[in-house]
Amino acid sequence: MAAAAARPVELGFAESAPAWRLRSEQFPSKVGGRPAWLGAAGLPGPRALACALCGRPLSFLLQVYAPLPGRADAFHRGIFLFCCREPPCCAGLRVFRNQLPRKNDFYSYEPPSENPPPETGESVCLQLKSGAHLCRVCGCLGPKTCSRCHKAYYCSKEHQTLDWRLGHKQTCAQPDHFDHIIPDHNFLFPEFEIVIETEEEIMPEVVEKEDYSEITGSWDSVSA
Repeated sequence: MAAAAARPVELGFAESAPAWRLRSEQFPSKVGGRPAWLGAAGLPGPRALACALCGRPLSFLLQVYAPLPGRADAFHRGIFLFCCREPPCCAGLRVFRNQLPRKNDFYSYEPPSENPPPETGESVCLQLKSGAHLCRVCGCLGPKTCSRCHKAYYCSKEHQTLDWRLGHKQTCAQPDHFDHIIPDHNFLFPEFEIVIETEEEIMPEVVEKEDYSEITGSWDSVSA
């Protein structure tokens, strides 16, 4: 029986990218920032995103766009990784999947444009196209609302308290001046695009010869 051909190794590199390239409609692979969810179905709730050790909300670490060929229900598919930022719990990780068929209610059937949209501002989107609201601090599902203004959504009491201390307290009572600019809560990781490339194929014997020549050259220089 013939052995199956080895799949090429893919490597991911973190690179800076404009904000529009990291939005959900671009189906990005990325590190940090807020998760770029594909749709509301199957999104983890606050309980699923709470650390098993300390109970605090987990922080989004990275996501990889990984569609499954031949699976109509996973034409768009993202793998999302979360972790706890508290030092005693940092080994705890959670992985979730979010997927959609090619024909869906939220995105075009055709591939997204490679050109920037007319509006490329830095504003943060806190509501999915499905209508689901997201937490102002972490970008995960926000079933809780500010009891005063009913415009700010949160995943937990911890994040509501954090946002209150960092400015929402002052703007909450001013509905005409609601704070659409989100402050830096020092909770998210720095955001970068993950650029994926296929590893170049190098014959093992070629690598061995190159390594040996480097060692020989270094000894010759020492002897001289």
